[in-house]
Amino acid sequence: MPGTLLLDSEGLSKLYHKDRAVVALVQAASEEGVRVATSAMTTLEADYERIHPARIKWVLSRVDVHDVTKEITDQAAVLLRTNRLHGHKYAIDAAFAVIARTAPQPVTVLTSGPEDLTLLCGPAVEVVKV
Repeated sequence: MPGTLLLDSEGLSKLYHKDRAVVALVQAASEEGVRVATSAMTTLEADYERIHPARIKWVLSRVDVHDVTKEITDQAAVLLRTNRLHGHKYAIDAAFAVIARTAPQPVTVLTSGPEDLTLLCGPAVEVVKV
């Protein structure tokens, strides 16, 4: 079973910037049939300063971009309440965690902030600091 590699804003930013470690992880995942994905909100959150729009378009054409629907935000609100978190600081992470929790397993998340996502994603999702 191939699974899913999810990129949060830092993972996506590093892919935009051609970070060798992240590019290698994404390439290896793709070669093994692992789905490489992110969320629509993450595409807004990722650092795209000084990145040519054609590079962003090319990268996103090779990544599954999940819509953030009302169903996802409703589930994210439950996650936030369950973990006693609130506000804009955790909102995008909570929606991202819902996508991670429902993606084809096994799921690995690349992030710069593993603490919040580890809490929100739960034990079934591997969270890796990049």
